[in-house]
Amino acid sequence: MPGEGNTISVVALELGLAMSEMKSRLRQKIQTRINEYDPDLSFELIEVLGILSRDNGINQQEISNKVSKDKSSITYLINSLVKRDLVERTEDKNDRRNKQIFLTSKGKEIIETVYPWALELYKKAAGEISENEINNALLLIKRMTSNLENQD
Repeated sequence: MPGEGNTISVVALELGLAMSEMKSRLRQKIQTRINEYDPDLSFELIEVLGILSRDNGINQQEISNKVSKDKSSITYLINSLVKRDLVERTEDKNDRRNKQIFLTSKGKEIIETVYPWALELYKKAAGEISENEINNALLLIKRMTSNLENQD
């Protein structure tokens, strides 16, 4: 009969499912608020704007890595954001084939409006959980993710 390895696998699976469920619920609640603000904006568009608000000027591949979407999906999202004048593409000074993505003032305005809503939802999700417990969980998830990246 399988031992502890199987138990760890099952618990890790449950953790992954619980994280997916939390993300899905947060996404639904954030999308509801976004729809009240601007029905033409999607969670995915806001997600890209949020990444740029924390790391402005990164390229499409870096955005793709941060949201775990393929580069063609990110290209589509960025094209949509460019059309709405929320971001702009600029040639990378070191590599002209590479484009850096920057928030426009209009994009920054949207983030300044939407970001507090998202923070409030995350605060609600945290409830009475201590910052230390959340930090430990974050470290745990990062270690598990690193374990996957270090495998063949």
